[in-house]
Amino acid sequence: MTRFRAALIPLAATLLGLTALPSQAVAAPPKPVPSVSADRSATTLTSPSACAPTVKGAATDARLTSLFTAYGNDNSRLDDWTGADGTYSLRLPGGRELWIFSDTFLGRINPDGSRPPVVEEGGTTVFLNNTFATERDGRLSTIHAGTPDKPVAVMPPRDRNHWYWAGDATLAGGLVEVTYQEYERYGTGAWDWRWHRNVVARFAPGRLDRPVSVHDLPSGHGVSWASATLKDGGYTYVYGVEDLGSPKYMHLARVKGQSLLGSWEYLKADNTWSPDEADSARIMSGVANEYSVTKVGDGYVLITHDTTEVLSANIVAYSSCSPFGPFTGKQHVYTTPETNGNIFTYNAHAHPEVSGKGLVVSYNVNSFVNTDHYRDSSIYRPRFIDVSFG
Repeated sequence: MTRFRAALIPLAATLLGLTALPSQAVAAPPKPVPSVSADRSATTLTSPSACAPTVKGAATDARLTSLFTAYGNDNSRLDDWTGADGTYSLRLPGGRELWIFSDTFLGRINPDGSRPPVVEEGGTTVFLNNTFATERDGRLSTIHAGTPDKPVAVMPPRDRNHWYWAGDATLAGGLVEVTYQEYERYGTGAWDWRWHRNVVARFAPGRLDRPVSVHDLPSGHGVSWASATLKDGGYTYVYGVEDLGSPKYMHLARVKGQSLLGSWEYLKADNTWSPDEADSARIMSGVANEYSVTKVGDGYVLITHDTTEVLSANIVAYSSCSPFGPFTGKQHVYTTPETNGNIFTYNAHAHPEVSGKGLVVSYNVNSFVNTDHYRDSSIYRPRFIDVSFG
């Protein structure tokens, strides 16, 4: 099995909760917290408080969707982006937007919209597990390590049996802090891979092709940090996911100040904070591996693909008057039109720093048949919508 198949296809099934990985292939779950009550669950559709945002509508963000479509089809360079997933963003000093991607195709797009197979399958398309792109004034530029002839990931793996997928990012002390989850392969089977640990890589904004330093993040209790981050009230909140296939549970940590290198504390079931990761409680179910929590007006909105449904095309929102919930009042945001047959969508989350006609939300599009990505290069690219609130 090629690196492309090993990374992309098992990831897709895991993200959607189609089936749990074999027991030996998942990280040990956190210590059970029996006191987590039903009133903290995402499935409790309590009416939101007055301060909580209410979804008014959603529509395609034509500027961003067409920007990445046009850039992906542009063959003026052959070592740049033609498609990816992940799709986090961060505003850099000086006004550039940093786009953070996980699995990424680099190379040529054919006149008929197809792409050559990946190098590992005898073609010319380069497949990397993480990259960046920067945007200024509607112009995109790909960032990878290595050389144009031999590109490598900006966060390179330690060996061929490990790789990094990106999480959310933050800016601290003039440096970009990007979170990554390291995965590892431990056998030859299609499902012989597992989450291993969380790290944060620090990058200089003027030199984004290699990290200045890499630091371990809490990783002892089966939670992948950080599906999302939020700066609020002197803290940086770090949202994670305990992925059991189905269900998936939100966890929440926070650190004082701007940097993720400070001392973490974890939200317990009784709404108090503990310095021990083992005390981290299952806050709610129904979130995806990537989601977002954003300040909207006087409240907070959680945007996620609905993982209470198998292969869901629905993006939903929950509201709260606090960054740590409870998030209630499940609202339908958008039904992704791409979902059909082998094609599925996943990992919707917001980009509050990106300009749009509302809160900009991205989602990823993929296929369970990897040759679809060769036949039609437009599949494996982010789509964007603008969400308005009443």
